[in-house]
Parts: sequence; structure tokens; C-alpha cells
Amino acid sequence: MNWKTAIVTLSDSGYAGDREDKSGPLIKEILMKDGSYEVAEEILLPDDQMQIEECLIRLADTQKMDLILTTGGTGFARRDCTPEATMAVATRNAPGIAEAMRYYSLKITPKAMLSRGASVIRNQTLIVNLPGSPKAVRENLECVLPALPHGLEILNGITANCAEKPIEK
Repeated sequence: MNWKTAIVTLSDSGYAGDREDKSGPLIKEILMKDGSYEVAEEILLPDDQMQIEECLIRLADTQKMDLILTTGGTGFARRDCTPEATMAVATRNAPGIAEAMRYYSLKITPKAMLSRGASVIRNQTLIVNLPGSPKAVRENLECVLPALPHGLEILNGITANCAEKPIEK
């Protein structure tokens, strides 16, 4: 199955054209190699909470994305507001994904504990915040990509739970 996916890069300097976005294209490259995802939208926004919230709501509710991956805005900088915007649009929390990424990354660098990234559900869309650096994006996706299809199947009613066989849609 190809999961309809949006990639949202959040960066004031990228949005202003002062810095090239390398994380968004890397996410797309990794997803295309995996073969389970269709990248339907790629968006670049500034670190503005209202714009991020509006974008996430549109992608989930109107565009009916299965998965939204954000990159950037998860650190301690004053303008980093991606987790707050993500939590504001959530209908349910899915903390295990963000926790797993931090745990995995802590094996590589103690700076991983500084990531504030969130993972949530908005209706039938999974939203996962990735860090802004290409190195961290690769490491975090390496950690979570194997589990995401199963979570998306459960979220979309294709599989009832881990113990049952797939159900007809």
C-alpha cells in the first residue's frame, strides 16, 4: 500500500531563501526508496505557529493525508514551535513514536534529549515531527519507518490490532 504523505519543512531561513532545505528532500528520498509512501505534497513554511497549525489541519482534514512528516522547529530556539503547533491540532497523542526516536538517537548523541518533537494523530492522519538536520532525519526515520505502516493500517481500519489478521476494507 502507498500511504499518502506530506512533508512539511519549518524554517525561517529556508522560507526566506537564505538557506537551502536539505531535510525535506532527504525525507522524500528515503520514503521513495522504502516504496510504501506516495509523497503528495512538499511544503516549506516559516516557524510561525498559526501557519503551521493551519497547514497541518488542511493536510489532514482536506487533503486526507495518511502521514505528515515535519522537519525542523523542534529544538530550544525561541522561534521553534513545531511541537506546540502539532499538539494544538491533535485529536489524540501518539507519544511512543517520538519517544522511540529520542531513545534511538540518544545512542548516537546525548543532544538527542534536547529534541522536543511530538507525534500525534489528527482524526485518521499520523503527524510526526522530525528534527531539522539531515543526519538526524536519516537516523530518526531509520528508527520509525519499519513500524509506521502497521500503525497506519490500524489507524485506517485495515488491521484491527497486532494480534488479528487484516480485515476487509
